Amino acid sequence: MKKALIHDWYTQYGGAERCIESFTNIWDDFDHFTLVDTLTEQQRKKILKGKNSKTSFIEKLPFGKKKYRSYLPFFPLAIEQFDLSEYEVILSSSSSIAKGVLTRPDQLHITYMHSPMRYAWDLYFQYLKESGLNKGIKGFIAKYLLHKIRIWDIITLNRPNYYITNSKFVASRIKKLYNKESIVIYPPVDTEAFNLSEITDDYFITCSRMVPYKKIDLIVEAFSKTNKKLIVIGDGPDFKKIKKIATKNIELKGYLNNDEKIALLKKARAFIFMALEDFGISPVEAQACGIPVIAYSEGGALETIKGAYASETNVINKTGVFFKKQTTESLIEAISYFETYEKEFDKKIIRENSERFSVKRFEKEIKSAINSIYLDWKNN
Repeated sequence: MKKALIHDWYTQYGGAERCIESFTNIWDDFDHFTLVDTLTEQQRKKILKGKNSKTSFIEKLPFGKKKYRSYLPFFPLAIEQFDLSEYEVILSSSSSIAKGVLTRPDQLHITYMHSPMRYAWDLYFQYLKESGLNKGIKGFIAKYLLHKIRIWDIITLNRPNYYITNSKFVASRIKKLYNKESIVIYPPVDTEAFNLSEITDDYFITCSRMVPYKKIDLIVEAFSKTNKKLIVIGDGPDFKKIKKIATKNIELKGYLNNDEKIALLKKARAFIFMALEDFGISPVEAQACGIPVIAYSEGGALETIKGAYASETNVINKTGVFFKKQTTESLIEAISYFETYEKEFDKKIIRENSERFSVKRFEKEIKSAINSIYLDWKNN
């Protein structure tokens, strides 16, 4: 059978692309489609096993490769221009637009949905505010275009035959927005790349791209009110703003390669995580190093961390601590609670929890699920 794999865009090696890498580890005969492809040859070899992808007209527009998000109103038209009529099975990897590809009734379309498009739905107002588009003529145009995108998103909800998704949290959002049931298969995390350290140094750590919803500014603000050392790994649009509020006990490392990141991660006292994420790979990587995670108790963190709340007096078999509000006060309280029970956290137990999300586990589960779906579809 001929198979096509369609992904929103190939512009980085992130969590979604790790899923693509696993798909191509399992099946090496996909033909690939995407709106825009700017992968390096090294990334292409890793993710697509050296294959090229067929791209859309978005890539050919002025600055289309770098400023492709500016062409959001054209995304629905672009994705619908891919002719997939020769393929029996279509797998879409979608956090934005890929699920809307056109297929016939006699073709099987399975979507692995990382998230419904958040900027059009649950992050709509936050997106407008952070982009300065919540008022004025530009704001009116942006609101109208996102309104049209939401209409298109609902129109296309029946285009996939089956939904697979990366967490129970996203499954609940798919149910609310699309009224569709989905199979939950947690995404792959390369837990084998991480290891334990017998040494624990006197610092906390966080690692993230510096964008507003990650709340790195609040983490830095909280630590600026203490004398505890914090190491921050990552860069992004908010880097300069965060650097201005960082006190002497906070060290901003910027971008680090994976080996440098692991060297710092595995010796930390705990990992700080304040974002509301659909899944959240960083907390799992931290646990793969055996370090506890102090996390905001919403979203995917509730599924990846076995956390204790400040009211509990027993942290046996726990892998972290939860706090209930995205505030500096709530985080500081959780850190204080963590320090009370810090010596009771077991690195080996924390590491074992991370292995529930390994690459091998993902590839086994996704292969089994898709093969089962195909056989059921073929027999019906």
